[in-house]
Amino acid sequence: MNMKIGDRVRVIESVIVYHHPQHKKEPFDIKGMEGEIIDIVTNWRGRPVSANLPILVKFEKRFRAHFRDNEVEVIETA
Repeated sequence: MNMKIGDRVRVIESVIVYHHPQHKKEPFDIKGMEGEIIDIVTNWRGRPVSANLPILVKFEKRFRAHFRDNEVEVIETA
């Protein structure tokens, strides 16, 4: 399934982050969290790019993370 901006997604792989607001500078696994795709990175400063982690997901007011397409699944389309 193609993902697009506005889709709700769930993290299906174990992804460790160090920038979660409640766990600053500590390893935190976000597997199972749900959020909304707010961008799919295909260009940077007007140039096409092939980003390693192209899917940008917003979970909470202050928490966003980038993912590969195999790390999240669509649970609701926009």
